[in-house]
Amino acid sequence: MSPKPSPKDKFTFGLWTIGWAAQDPFGAATRAPIDAVDALRKLSELGAYGMTFHDDDLFPFGASEGERRKAVDALKKGLDETGMTIPMITTNTFTHPVFKDGGVTSNDRAVRRFTVRKVLRNLDLAAEIGATTFVMWGGREGAEYDFSKDVRIALERYREAANIFGQYVLDQGYDIRFAIEPKPNEPRGDILLPTVGHALAFIGSLDHPELVGLNPEVGHEQMAGLNFTAGIAQALFHGKLFHIDLNGQRGIKYDQDLVFGHGDLHSAFSLVDLLENGGPGGVPAYEGPRHFDYKPSRTEDSEGVWASAAANMRMYLLLKERAAAFRADPEVQEAIVATRQGELAQPTLGTGESIKDLLADTSSFEDFDPEVYYNGKGFGFVRLQQLASEHLMGAR
Repeated sequence: MSPKPSPKDKFTFGLWTIGWAAQDPFGAATRAPIDAVDALRKLSELGAYGMTFHDDDLFPFGASEGERRKAVDALKKGLDETGMTIPMITTNTFTHPVFKDGGVTSNDRAVRRFTVRKVLRNLDLAAEIGATTFVMWGGREGAEYDFSKDVRIALERYREAANIFGQYVLDQGYDIRFAIEPKPNEPRGDILLPTVGHALAFIGSLDHPELVGLNPEVGHEQMAGLNFTAGIAQALFHGKLFHIDLNGQRGIKYDQDLVFGHGDLHSAFSLVDLLENGGPGGVPAYEGPRHFDYKPSRTEDSEGVWASAAANMRMYLLLKERAAAFRADPEVQEAIVATRQGELAQPTLGTGESIKDLLADTSSFEDFDPEVYYNGKGFGFVRLQQLASEHLMGAR
């Protein structure tokens, strides 16, 4: 049966994705702009759950209050008509020249104050339309030259801004959490908080860390040569996976923003398996939106835009089907047992065992024979990966 997306799948798209006019540093736009409400309606027809946006996607930078209100009211009317939702919004602090040295970490104090006001204004908008997640991507928060910015002080300004935003939602009584989106580089030569690990460490320094989590993106972690599934597992381990951006990436290069699964397919498979089956007892490990932050190829026309949007959802659902079959396969279950993953789940110290007890246990060291691991006691990881690959290919 061909998988068909529905709102229960919680698939969401950024307005900046299907609305990308396909301009790049080397070429002009190849497509016309898309109206936000038209995009909302089309996504609803395709079976999506919701849409997300930057403020400047909905109304242009510097728009008057009247222009802003007209756009917001039209969007709210479209939400009522379609039953769609806006679970997340964010603020553009990277396009306009004012942000050329960043927003909240600009060396120019006036720019930082302007940025904070812009964000606070859009926190009000998030509350108005019912968005409960506010993503913070610091694409311009960085540098090209080591001597241009003291990173320690820049991080202090970053922390100051995050604390202001957190205190504001508490003061206003908003049901909003923040999700930091790491990225190693592009558009800046080096971006602050470049990976999941950097962002997790930063969150621990905040006044209200409970309000702040992560919005990892497939391509952003893979641009740094990192394992995205492992990064998501770490975010889940810390209880900090507040949102997720799905797309495709083919190795360490520029941010490609391909359709999900059109890059590292094995990684996409393991990711979907983790999200859908990685909770206790095999239940989903993540309940939030499956958000696609991709760009329809510059080669596509308007029809191709919507075909690519549908492709993201179909790829996810196909991988979800393959993951379910993989987990249900008796041979896979046997192979998992052979890898001794169940033993990994056992604490290294036994119940009630102390360090003193461990030191007294001669079987753990004095009588332990490490030599039996030479040419013996394999873990069978390759067999399990082959079974995963065969399920991914539909060969089982």
